[in-house]
Amino acid sequence: MLKDFKPVLGILLRFIIIYVVLLFAYQYYLNTSKDGGLDSFSRLIANQVSDLQNVLGFPTRLYDDVKNEQVWFYVKKQYVTRMVEGCNAVSVIILFVSFVFAFYKGAKTFIFVGAGLVLLYVMNLLRIIGLNMVMSDHKEYGKMFHNFIFPAIIYGSVVVLWLIWIKFFALKNENS
Repeated sequence: MLKDFKPVLGILLRFIIIYVVLLFAYQYYLNTSKDGGLDSFSRLIANQVSDLQNVLGFPTRLYDDVKNEQVWFYVKKQYVTRMVEGCNAVSVIILFVSFVFAFYKGAKTFIFVGAGLVLLYVMNLLRIIGLNMVMSDHKEYGKMFHNFIFPAIIYGSVVVLWLIWIKFFALKNENS
């Protein structure tokens, strides 16, 4: 009976191992960068969001809160949001990478993951910019966008990428 489930168990085991390894690696990274406030990857994203918002006509400055490991976005002369480690979408990226590598298909796996990472990175930048714009101009919708709309967009992007991976790459018959 277990013989029938061997492929599924193999995929599940690969997913769990990859997920745990990436999670521990990320936690190690966070632990080594704790003293300087917000971690450098999250800071990079905050800086890029600020730069893009300035280009889009939403004058933005960043203010460090080293003690609380966060950066505040000051948009149009008001504090609208704050960037914390969880805003960098690394947890979503770890899920995405783990799932795709669980269905490993050689070199195309690396290409798909690379393209997916770029897309998720851009989606996350747009998500934060969108949230800052909503909080700046329509604060009454801020909670709805933060808690529902933007998470649905980022997680929805991951699900669409997974479906593309499964349908067009992972389960495609290699002999056809």
